[in-house]
Amino acid sequence: MVFYRTIIYLLIISIIVCCNKNEDFSNIPQLTFQNLNPTSIIEFDGPITFSIIYKDGDGDLGENNPNINNLFLKDQRNNIIYEYRIQELSPNGANIAITGSIDLVLNTTSITDESNEQEAIFDIYVIDRAGNQS
Repeated sequence: MVFYRTIIYLLIISIIVCCNKNEDFSNIPQLTFQNLNPTSIIEFDGPITFSIIYKDGDGDLGENNPNINNLFLKDQRNNIIYEYRIQELSPNGANIAITGSIDLVLNTTSITDESNEQEAIFDIYVIDRAGNQS
C-alpha cells in the first residue's frame, strides 16, 4: 500500500512540474542552435540546413501574411541577409507558450575571398508579431 501511495505522489509531483514548465518561457522569442548539415561544403554545391529550436512565451511567433518575413539568416562574411517566413504557429491572441524546431535551408553559398576554403559564421534570428527580436 505504501508503494502505491509513493507512486501516486510521484505522479502528482511530475504533473505539477510539467504544468509549470512554461513559466520560464520569455515573451521574447528564443532560438537555440541544434544542428548543421553538412558541416563542410563546396562552393555553389548543394544546400545547407540549419536546425534550430524555438521558444516563445506568448505564442506570437510566425505570420500568415506572405509579404512579411520574420526569420533571418545573416552571413557574417559579407553581411548578406537571407529572409524567410515562418507561418503563424498559434492564433492571434492565444497567448500560449510554444516550442518546436525549424529547419532553415540555404540553397547555396560561395567563398568570399581568394582562398580554396573559408570558415563561415551565420547569425539566425526571428522577429515575432509584437516586434520582439530573438
